[in-house]
Amino acid sequence: MSEKTNKEYLCTISLTRKGEGFAVSEEFKKDLFIPKEKVNGAFNGDSVWVKIDNEKFFEGKVLRIESRVKEEFVGSLHRNDQETWLIPKDTKVPTNIMIDSASAEQFKKHFVDEDIALVKIIKWPDGKSLPVAEIVRIIGKAGENNTEMEAIVAEHGFKTGHDKKIEDEAHSINKSGISEKDLQGRRDFRKITTFTIDPDDAKDFDDAISFLPLENGKFEIGVHIADVSHYVVPGTTLDNEARKRATSIYLVDRVIPMLPEILSNNLCSLLPNKDRLTFSAVFTIDIHGNISDEWYGKTIIHSDRRFTYEEVQEIIETGKGDYSEEVLTLDKIAKSLRKERFRKGSMYFDSAEIKFKMDEKGKPISVYKKVQKDSHKLVEDFMLLANKKVAEKIFNSKDKAGKIFVYRNHDLPNSDKIEDLKEVLVKFGHNVKAKGLGLNNVELNEVINKFEGMEERSLIMWIILRSMAKADYSTENIGHFSLAYESYTHFTSPIRRYPDVMVHRLLQHHLLNERVKEDKKEYEKMCRHCSDMERKAMNAERESIKFKQVEFVMDKIGQTFDGIITGITDWGMYVEAQEIFCEGMVSLRDMKDDFYSADEKGLALIGEKTKKRYKIGQKIKIEIVAANLRKRVIDFKLAE
Repeated sequence: MSEKTNKEYLCTISLTRKGEGFAVSEEFKKDLFIPKEKVNGAFNGDSVWVKIDNEKFFEGKVLRIESRVKEEFVGSLHRNDQETWLIPKDTKVPTNIMIDSASAEQFKKHFVDEDIALVKIIKWPDGKSLPVAEIVRIIGKAGENNTEMEAIVAEHGFKTGHDKKIEDEAHSINKSGISEKDLQGRRDFRKITTFTIDPDDAKDFDDAISFLPLENGKFEIGVHIADVSHYVVPGTTLDNEARKRATSIYLVDRVIPMLPEILSNNLCSLLPNKDRLTFSAVFTIDIHGNISDEWYGKTIIHSDRRFTYEEVQEIIETGKGDYSEEVLTLDKIAKSLRKERFRKGSMYFDSAEIKFKMDEKGKPISVYKKVQKDSHKLVEDFMLLANKKVAEKIFNSKDKAGKIFVYRNHDLPNSDKIEDLKEVLVKFGHNVKAKGLGLNNVELNEVINKFEGMEERSLIMWIILRSMAKADYSTENIGHFSLAYESYTHFTSPIRRYPDVMVHRLLQHHLLNERVKEDKKEYEKMCRHCSDMERKAMNAERESIKFKQVEFVMDKIGQTFDGIITGITDWGMYVEAQEIFCEGMVSLRDMKDDFYSADEKGLALIGEKTKKRYKIGQKIKIEIVAANLRKRVIDFKLAE
């Protein structure tokens, strides 16, 4: 037996819905397969010690658990005369969870079979017995909108409300308002034209833009961000809670705010006709987007107008409306900034949000995609500018001693996936000039543009997106690949993102030439936490969309739609029904005309006998055959 086989490795385990595992470690060139019977009580995401059992097939077993990634789970409660148990909503949880008898007795009058509950495990499985848990709370009746949305939030480790102590602290801050002392050292923008541009249903306004024409044909444009760091002070209960949450969560029908609403929707929100404390990035800029001066610091503003995106879009299209001259000038500058950004390699991905119209009970009655227009891009371009310039100011600073900052990084694409893309491009007759690991940003944009309006574009976009690394936060700057920025940060949304609060604090330290007291390792730890919570929030948001999509098609079983293939797996293909923007699965077991299997790149299903191919981006006809709300899945079959 080799030394490698005897060695123990600390890994993170990822479980499949079948209960099999894959152990991930930087010491492995590929993931170590763990058979179901050798998972030994590990749950998805746990940190575990493993041993390689079979070097030839690279299989192993879990020896022991180092740490659990979570201890609370959501699911449906069931009981008989002797036992109560929970069936987890997370299909990657490998077992049902037994409910402790005392806890079951305590809650027995508060639930009926299939009610949804949050439980906390008090005895973990040893590979032979089931886990045992206590009921934390009964969430509600399965299938009801509020129950399902709360279940999604709880399932990802978030709380919907804030504890009384935190609410009391926030109310006390809000009651104090803005004092004369708060204005000391702030630049006053209250007499300069300023407005916000947000969705029509927004309640918290992070950012505002001020506009001042200068005599030399240039403009002073201020990007003003809510000064949350003035109110949320390190060491307070409020700050500790914000650090823990790290982000707001945007579900289809509600926001779970990082801060109590009395702050996020009131004192910190840049409401119209109210004085508000802000942290600002101010630029002297011409109509072509050339910047000749910049300034950063604490400010006070007074927003003159609260615009919706739709109102600004109408001004851009008609040239008429409140502050039309200011809006049209800002739009021209934004387009210049955007053109230059794309010229330098910033990547453009189609972005369209899935939105639902719902009845009074929260049931979706229609679904649509909200496409970005010039009004959205106007705001985005000025926010990108502020984020980029703040990061550059710190990164390029000559004062290196004790310099700590929080960057928003986006690493280079996965080289193997880019090679996959090159192969596909060659098959489509595209001449790939890049050598080695390329393609770079500019070349990728050229590829995207070449396939505009073509059926193959979906496949190209899917491979490019699959190749992309996940953006994250770090105290080390490695640049932002997809934006083609050498340094980038998040400065513009402190109401809903804790990294922005950290950025504000650190920027103020640098502006005052103060040494940052906290340890860099502590900031890096916070960066990892914020990145992790951001991903959890994104998963919760996606699940809320998926739930509404499933709910929307419940009465459409048997109906036929045009579809486009969005993904290929070993068990079938994902398809989006185009008219209703709902994704489902065509299972291999339902494809009766041949035996199909995925190609090695996962780009197509190929028939064994007929060699018929179904590839990503291909248009097909599908019929809805089933929809499961508990599992949040939609089943399609190929239409005749």
